[in-house]
Amino acid sequence: MKSLFKIFTWLMLIAPLAAGAQQVRVLSEAVDFSGDIGSSQRKTIILQNESNQSKTYFLKNVRGSIGSSQKVKICLNDQCFDPKRDLAKISLKLGPGEVFTDLYLEFEMGIAETRGSFDLFFVNAENIRENFIVEARYQVSAGAGTDFTHKDIKLSEIYPNPSNRIAQLDYELVNPKAKAKITINSFIGNPIAEFELDPERNSLVINVTDFQPGVYFYTLFVDNKNVVTKKLQVKK
Repeated sequence: MKSLFKIFTWLMLIAPLAAGAQQVRVLSEAVDFSGDIGSSQRKTIILQNESNQSKTYFLKNVRGSIGSSQKVKICLNDQCFDPKRDLAKISLKLGPGEVFTDLYLEFEMGIAETRGSFDLFFVNAENIRENFIVEARYQVSAGAGTDFTHKDIKLSEIYPNPSNRIAQLDYELVNPKAKAKITINSFIGNPIAEFELDPERNSLVINVTDFQPGVYFYTLFVDNKNVVTKKLQVKK
């Protein structure tokens, strides 16, 4: 009888550990975002379901620190979510043994030099003790910047920067069928101007004499998709 009691007690003790065993492994190393102020990056998160059962996980919370001007989006295939507003919508299903490659993180570097880290905490929809964590780090710097190359377009840095009369961008539409445009927003995100990039030309001249002195952000869109955002400073 004592032996049976000991076995029963041992089973009760290990039950929570078994229930909390990790069934999904994060194959990606800690995600590192490192770039200049105003830029954005997208990284793939690779997961593997190491069990022989289908598993559904939802994002329970985001732990850690994200700067006030930085933004993170969590994307499943082509659909992206803001975890601050859409936490309940972020869930993924993995088949038995599946290697899942359709989870992405998009990170906007924001407007200030900073560094930090955050974790995405996913839990099993049927057993919250079963979970996995995606670790992410970021470092934002005020680098010198370089020209930007996309599969459809090559784009120079805006110059002069700072500017007090005109600012110019040089570009080459590698794919003439692509629809490209530059939008300019204020420091707090208000739209200021928008310019279509003519495939027959190779430069865009922007008159900034009517802009108030300060920091602005210009964004390249290709076929209505946000490709890159950089900083423009206007002075008088």
